[in-house]
Amino acid sequence: MTKGTVESDFVSRKEAIQRADEELLATLGYKQEFKRAFKPIEVFGIAFSIIGLLPSISSVLFYALPNGGGPAMVWGWFVASVFILFVGMSMAELASAAPTSGGMQTRLETLRLSPPLIGGARFRCWQLLPSGPGGEFSPTSAQTFGVYCAIVISNAVVCCLGTTVLARLQSFYIFLNILLCVAIIIALPIATPSEYKNTAKFALGEFNNFSGWPNGFAFIYSFLAPLWTICSFDSSVHISEEASNAAVAVPWGIVGAIAIAGVLGTAINIVLAFCMGTDLQGLYDSDQPMADIFVQSFGQKATLGIWAIVVIVQYMMGSSMLLSASRQTFAFSRDGALPFSGWVYRMNKFTGTPVNSVWYCSVLSILMAVLVFAGDQAINAVFAISVSALYIAYAVPIVARFVGDNDFKPGPFDLGAFSLPCAIIAVLFMLVLGVIFLFPETPTVTAGDMNYTVVVLGGVLALSLVWYYFPKYGGVHWFTGPVRTIDIPESAGSTDTLEDEKDKKGESEAAVTSVPVL
Repeated sequence: MTKGTVESDFVSRKEAIQRADEELLATLGYKQEFKRAFKPIEVFGIAFSIIGLLPSISSVLFYALPNGGGPAMVWGWFVASVFILFVGMSMAELASAAPTSGGMQTRLETLRLSPPLIGGARFRCWQLLPSGPGGEFSPTSAQTFGVYCAIVISNAVVCCLGTTVLARLQSFYIFLNILLCVAIIIALPIATPSEYKNTAKFALGEFNNFSGWPNGFAFIYSFLAPLWTICSFDSSVHISEEASNAAVAVPWGIVGAIAIAGVLGTAINIVLAFCMGTDLQGLYDSDQPMADIFVQSFGQKATLGIWAIVVIVQYMMGSSMLLSASRQTFAFSRDGALPFSGWVYRMNKFTGTPVNSVWYCSVLSILMAVLVFAGDQAINAVFAISVSALYIAYAVPIVARFVGDNDFKPGPFDLGAFSLPCAIIAVLFMLVLGVIFLFPETPTVTAGDMNYTVVVLGGVLALSLVWYYFPKYGGVHWFTGPVRTIDIPESAGSTDTLEDEKDKKGESEAAVTSVPVL
């Protein structure tokens, strides 16, 4: 076989995959509007970069330290990761069946369920938590807000770039994330002085609970660390329309990101448990426990260098989050489900990306961050619903697949007979942990340190229901579900059929609702 023949076969296969992607999207009612530049590894990359293992673990150590110490960090992470994988597999089946930017929203609508709950549940906010070794600088709320705005705006500029550039960035994000994790796993045990090294009994078996909760509840409460970290893996779904071979790449991107995060996260927690010393209360009381562990082992200057990389990885997390959110916002506006949908649903003719939806998300994120001036509890409650709300958003379409009449057809990623048991385990896990997430960190609380997540979550869901069922003007009076942007007969089942339909109507007439360009 000659080189030319190999190249020709590769091109033909690539074109066949692209036609199949367009055909599947057309059967779901949408025309191809994005460039499909995301390779399978890059589809995995967006979910993995949002997980951002080391920066995320550094932000959630305070969940595990008082609720069991080393055993909660290690075994809590491992056990929770297994259950999260069940959630991911159920989500992957849905993503494989309907790989669109709308993700679970599209799945719900095609299963004929009312959308207000899912819309409210997908509400998100990102909060910048400035931290690092040294501990002498304490930013004001205004300074925090200003830095947050600068980060969101710069992330927005990045997310306005072309699809090909955004796709290639994911490879760099993967590399830096894994490099940082592996470096810490290798270097921390080597650099840690003997007085801070723990025995296997202390690190893996001695349950240190100073949270005030009973040991069993404390161990389950420590699950919040991996739950907060290994989340938003549905981000892979929201770039489905930019992914090559989406029905296969997207579900495996979800499952792969969860599995690798589970394994690498367990390894990182094992290393931390062996190298953090025995003063767990002191670590818990510090501004940044992981930074203190690094200072003990590496010294302050080396820790500052490591922390600079941690901050860069955190920045990448924000960029990927905004990218995913903008694509979902684009899909919502395509169906006319958001305020100003006509403006949001526009594709920039220069970049080939939905620039308006990027800035729409950015402005809303900045407006929500104004809550930082209302105090830590207000902004932390909004921050906390990022998991509680996601689990509602995940559970509803998983349940909808098996409850009531629907025409669900599995995609290439199909668990077969294991689908229902997997879904039951996933939904029960999310139900239990969704409730646990509403509890305060200790059983003795004051108004100042109460967990107000239930108030914020309930408020968002209530307002969403009001928005949907409001007399005369509510969404129930005008929202009809997915708005088809291409007409394909129900009998369409092959690429040839799609091409024949285009030939009959002409390319310009195939789009019932065409996307406007700037």
